Formats: sequence, C-alpha cells, structure tokens
Amino acid sequence: MEEALGGKVPELICFRYNPGPLRATAEGNVIGSPQDAKYGLTKAQLFEACKIMKQKGVKRFGIHTMIASNDLRKESFVTTAEMLLDLVVGISNEVGVKFDFINLGGGIGIPYKPEQVEVDLDFVARGVKKAYEEKIIANGIAQLKIVMENGRMVTGPFDYLITRAIHEKHIYKEYIGVDACMANLMRPALYGAYHHITVLGKENAPNDHKYDVVGSLCENNDKFAIDRMLPEIKMGDLIAIHNAGAHGFAMGFNYNGKLRSAELLLRENGKVELIRRAENTNDYFATYNFLGAKIKF
Repeated sequence: MEEALGGKVPELICFRYNPGPLRATAEGNVIGSPQDAKYGLTKAQLFEACKIMKQKGVKRFGIHTMIASNDLRKESFVTTAEMLLDLVVGISNEVGVKFDFINLGGGIGIPYKPEQVEVDLDFVARGVKKAYEEKIIANGIAQLKIVMENGRMVTGPFDYLITRAIHEKHIYKEYIGVDACMANLMRPALYGAYHHITVLGKENAPNDHKYDVVGSLCENNDKFAIDRMLPEIKMGDLIAIHNAGAHGFAMGFNYNGKLRSAELLLRENGKVELIRRAENTNDYFATYNFLGAKIKF
C-alpha cells in the first residue's frame, strides 16, 4: 500500500465494508447481492485492516458501504446506519482507533414507475439519529459525521430525454425507432431498467398500442422500452423519457460513431438555456494526436 501512496501513509483512511450474506438487497437492485460484489472487506478483514493502518500511523478512520442501488425501502437505510455504527463501536473498543465518519453510500431510489413512492427521508433521518444516539453517544464513542452519496436522488428525477419517432417497423413485434439511442441513456440497455415514457401531446390518450421503443445503434439491446403500452405513435411525435438525469450524458459514449445530444435547462421563469452543446464530428478527434496532426471537419 505504501508503494501505491508514494511511500506516505495518509492521516485519514476509509475502508469499504461488504456484509455479504448478512444483508438482503432490494428487488431490482442492479449491484447484485453483496457476496457477489467485487467491492469491500469482510468484517474480519475490516478489523485487521484498521489494526494494520493504526500501526502504520493512520490517525483518523472512516467506514463506507454500498448495499443496494435504487432502493425504495426506507427501513433499509436505517438498518445500514445501525450496521456501520455497530462496527464503529466494535472497532473503536477493540482496536482503539478514532472514526471521523461513516458513509452510508448511495442507493436511495427514485420512483421510476408512476405507482412507486419516493423514500421518506424524514423517516430515514429519525431512524439514523436514534441509532446514533443509542450506539455512539450512549457508548461514549467520539462524535463522528454521517455522510451519503445520493447523486441519483438529487439529479435523476429532474431530466427528460426528449427524442422523436423517426421509424416504424411491423414484423413479429411493433417497433418505434427514435433519433436517440443508448448513447444518450444507457440504463434500459445495460440493466433492463424501466424508464417511464410519455408521448408529448398524447398524455390523455389511451395506452392501447404495444411497442418496443428502440434506438438506432446496431445492438439489439438498444431499447428504451420493451412491450410498453403507449398511445398510438405517429412519425414525428416527440417522446419524453423520464428520470434521465443521473445516468444520461454521464454514461454516454461514442461507440459506432454516435454523438451525444445537447442539454437544455428549463429555468423557473420558463426560459430555456443551452447548457451543453451537442457533440459534432470534430469532437471525435478532440483528444486525438497522430504525428502532431490536428483533424478538423
């Protein structure tokens, strides 16, 4: 480890904990079960790692975990806090190290489907506070911070991928081809994830047509929806794919020559502002250097 750090041991270090079969994950969790995850230390390894790093001069410690992705079970986040706080108490008493923080990870889900309910954050806050008082304060453990990583919850619900129907195909299934593809939103292709779809201007029309809504990439999993009941779609219709904020442009790519779209910001006063231009052919070669040549189109 010292080699990786240039021979210097940091003052603060954080270890990731993997509880393995001790924790069940939510239905639809894309991370998989903890015992199959490549991340984190076992409980025994965590205790040993803290002992080793204390001996090497580390002064402050943290513990991190990430049990699930897009979990809508409010109780699970309280259980995660309880689990990490128990570890803090155990390691503090046995190893004698000081913890600066625990990191509950991300995983707070958003309601991708209309019938789903968002996580009750007040419930989570009350439960975590109660666990902190019972485990840290009551045991005389030095105070520590509790942090989380909730990028999906913060950004996910506030973005739509707007695309246009440009093709239709009638074979064994009914297909609607759009001018976006998985380069613009990868989650449905990568995870089989559900993203709600609205045909703009037809919000109140009956959902009486079954479609696969697909992109133009030459991969058969380039689909935004499979067997989705929607209003009848005509060529030129605009389609809004919901909750694209957390995994849209950030997971995009240029495979097969695809260029990523512009991003527009709708302000509270109704004005629309271009905040990211669309990629163009020059962007293919923006980082390319071959014998000093600069390629422009």
